[in-house]
Amino acid sequence: METLYFFILVLTVLMLAYKRVPLIWAMAIMVVATVVWTELRHLFYVPSWFRFGNGIVALILVGFSITPLRRLLISDRLYGVFQKALPRVSKTEQEALDAGTVWWDADLFSGRPRWKELLKMPAPSLTAKEQEFINGPIEELCRRANDWEITEKHRRLPDELWDFIREHRMFGMIIPEEYGGLGFSAQANSAAVMKLASRNLTAAITVMVPNSLGPGELLLHYGTQEQKDYYLPRLASGEEVPCFALTSTTAGSDAAGSMIDSGVVCRQKVDGKQVLGLRLNWSKRYITLAPVATLLGLAFKARDPDGLLGDTVELGITCALVPTDTPGVNIGKRHLPTGAVFMNGPTQGKDVFIPLDRVIGGKKRIGQGWRMLMQSLAAGRAISLPATGTAGGKMAALMSGAYARVRKQFDLPIGFFEGIQEPLARIGGRTYRMDAAREMTLVALDAGERPGVLSAILKYQLTEGNRHCINDAMDIHGGKGVITGPNNYLARGYQALPIAITVEGANILTRSLIIFGQGAIRAHPWLLKEMAAARDPRPGARKAFDKALFGHVGYMISNLVRALMLGLSRGRATRPPVKGPSAHYFRQMTRMTAAFCFVSDLVLVSLGGGFKFREMLSGRLADALIHLYLGSAALKRFEDQGRPEEDLPLLTWAMDDSLHTIQESLKGVLQNFPIPGVGRPVKWLIFPYGSPYRPPSDDTCKDVAQILLTENDARDRLVDGVYISDQEDASGQVHTAFHLVLTASQAESAVRNALKQSVTWENHRELVQKAVESGVITEEQATTVRLAQEAARAVIEVDAFSQAEIEGASKAGADSEAA
Repeated sequence: METLYFFILVLTVLMLAYKRVPLIWAMAIMVVATVVWTELRHLFYVPSWFRFGNGIVALILVGFSITPLRRLLISDRLYGVFQKALPRVSKTEQEALDAGTVWWDADLFSGRPRWKELLKMPAPSLTAKEQEFINGPIEELCRRANDWEITEKHRRLPDELWDFIREHRMFGMIIPEEYGGLGFSAQANSAAVMKLASRNLTAAITVMVPNSLGPGELLLHYGTQEQKDYYLPRLASGEEVPCFALTSTTAGSDAAGSMIDSGVVCRQKVDGKQVLGLRLNWSKRYITLAPVATLLGLAFKARDPDGLLGDTVELGITCALVPTDTPGVNIGKRHLPTGAVFMNGPTQGKDVFIPLDRVIGGKKRIGQGWRMLMQSLAAGRAISLPATGTAGGKMAALMSGAYARVRKQFDLPIGFFEGIQEPLARIGGRTYRMDAAREMTLVALDAGERPGVLSAILKYQLTEGNRHCINDAMDIHGGKGVITGPNNYLARGYQALPIAITVEGANILTRSLIIFGQGAIRAHPWLLKEMAAARDPRPGARKAFDKALFGHVGYMISNLVRALMLGLSRGRATRPPVKGPSAHYFRQMTRMTAAFCFVSDLVLVSLGGGFKFREMLSGRLADALIHLYLGSAALKRFEDQGRPEEDLPLLTWAMDDSLHTIQESLKGVLQNFPIPGVGRPVKWLIFPYGSPYRPPSDDTCKDVAQILLTENDARDRLVDGVYISDQEDASGQVHTAFHLVLTASQAESAVRNALKQSVTWENHRELVQKAVESGVITEEQATTVRLAQEAARAVIEVDAFSQAEIEGASKAGADSEAA
């Protein structure tokens, strides 16, 4: 009889874990089973310990199942404790938490990702008009943008390129057609920036900023109709060059708290009339396009000390539009960001008066600036910087694979050595995963989502991924990447890496505070509801808290059981949404979401409000969440593209690396669990057979490297969207040499086998002629071999300058500084 009783309890717990019954029904079933067992137990022999335990279980279940009793004994008592444990949240922190929407992050925090719903999302695509624009004006701008000349000769974007950008309304990609813009999707915006960034970062950033967080974006969502009608056409045509000034001179990552810039509500006589407005004083730095801007978007703290607008003195952060020819505005000086020469500099304003209609959105938007910025950033952070990061990864894959095939040492292409194949595989696998995440998030944006947490993941991971890819590319290129000059296509990207790492939320802050810290609150199915109920002063709040609290309890039990069952079954206790090569990875991702959710809840319950200050734990949990998202994107990409068999090595590398990272992150959390003795049993629960995931295997790495070392469809898909030069410039020479070397490889092998000597630059003329005369190769093949040798020689050349060229530039700079 006790066996049947235990069977009912276990079955009910499993039904709860797999969401077949809600928590309250599960408790009711357990209570009924317990009551029945209590009535019948006298018919059977039952050990005394079981009888005692049975009574305890029955008492607990009854308490949990009857809502008034449950509230009296449990939730109402915990209500005050929970209120005290809540961390203090500032107004700006709350506005950041409230910004945007939740999307796939909510599924990841549920422990039960709805894979079929994700796979129903449309595959990424551009309209015919958008694709024509990318293939036309954007491609042409790339062709005209000479990276070396822009960076070293002009040290700015030349006027003819500014004119070309204006002519094709590139500043108006996000502005609707009704206002003279192009009205492009987020996918098209990203595609344009990515292609430009693959050619020249200065051109990319110049086009990117007006289409990102700034006057255009803010006017679209919050501007008055009059503001839209006046400014949007001027922004779309390039008549107005915008910038947005947020960062105060003493501010860093705490842009809101450290803001010293002010706007005081006052009256001032303008054209003989008293006008109600704001007197602004500011000092900003790091402002892109500020040196050449005609329209300054400004964030400041508004104050109303004289009560001209009401009783509130401190009105809050506000955003306004300030024409740069307004008296008191100071622009023109430049910062020089490392590795790039895009316009960036400080701006100051002294007693600058603007009427209230210059506030973005008008008078009613005073004090709403930070919320407006966070809402815009929730979407914008997923577009621009991830596009530049993905461009870096794609170019690292394209150029490193080609160079490793062209460059020879010890009579072999360096790409044939495993020491080179390993970083090539990292570049290829990371780029596949980065591009998958970029595209999946853009599709969500175009569907109306504004996923704040996922955009933070994208900004952090794709800029970090770019850093890793470029570092590996530099190692592969060696001296070719070190010596700067017109023949170097890597150095500027390498030097500019810190820019994207730092802006729009420094990556250290994003990982340690934002991704999991905000994600746990926004995307968790119950935590935000508990917090809202605990902060709600209304009488019904305790009832809402009880519902949220016991929903949370059921959620924890569900994920505990699922994590255990999926661990014991090695993921087989769940059904994947597809069959085929990716099915195994869907199972493992489902397993890890349950483990992640259970471990996350344990940490949050253990630390309460103190979790806010445990940034190392938060960072590790962020790493797990990041790779759950990246792995989801990689799987969707593979399915969207029709499961191409040639891409399997890329998918395998990406998924093996992500699963291993998730595993090690969770183990790191448990090894540093805040309550001693808890981490080890939980580790056994989610990893009952030890650590199941390993880094990508050597064979997988070799397969990925082979994709980059040859011409094939998988390589084409991987690097799709970047600029591939057909000119005789540095990158164009590599593409030409790569194709010629592959074409000539069969003939070179025939020569080596027949004449027992490898073809090199030093002997190729004599050896090839001898091979033709011996009938080993044809004259046509000989021509290909000669061209391949000449092209390879051109690729490995590096630049050299006269002392006068180098020292003259230095002296000219010193003279200019002295002047």
